[in-house]
Amino acid sequence: MEYLSVRIDPAAVTASDTALSKQEIFGVLAKKASQCYGLDANVVIDRLQDRETLGSTGFGGSVAIPHARIKDLDQCVGLFIRLAEPIDFGAHDGQAVDLVFGLLSPDQGSADHLKALAEVSRFLRDESTLTKLRGAASQDALYVLLTGQQDQQAA
Repeated sequence: MEYLSVRIDPAAVTASDTALSKQEIFGVLAKKASQCYGLDANVVIDRLQDRETLGSTGFGGSVAIPHARIKDLDQCVGLFIRLAEPIDFGAHDGQAVDLVFGLLSPDQGSADHLKALAEVSRFLRDESTLTKLRGAASQDALYVLLTGQQDQQAA
């Protein structure tokens, strides 16, 4: 199994979160980005919403990859949410979304952003990977599936 090379803090992975709307998802992503990567939550929400106005980041297959470029970020970072109940994300295939991977990239790193986005989209197209992510028993298990790394600080 392949793993993502995008930096993902263990605390940036959320299992079985509930959200009623796309905007609430952006709020959860922004809060986690602030906690895990020291980013301004309001800036993250604004950038995610700006990108979403260009078209839905609902990727298909019940997956969304909201992404944005953030000033003063020095590397691509990820956030992951597995929703307890799927929500409408305006995906091109019309399917509600239950897996959300937020990708935040440096404002000046166009090539790095596109490379990371391609990597995440390839990873989340694999049916076996999606089945494992949906069936993972815990946040720690999700983190391992995403990165291949055990969280050394897990209780």
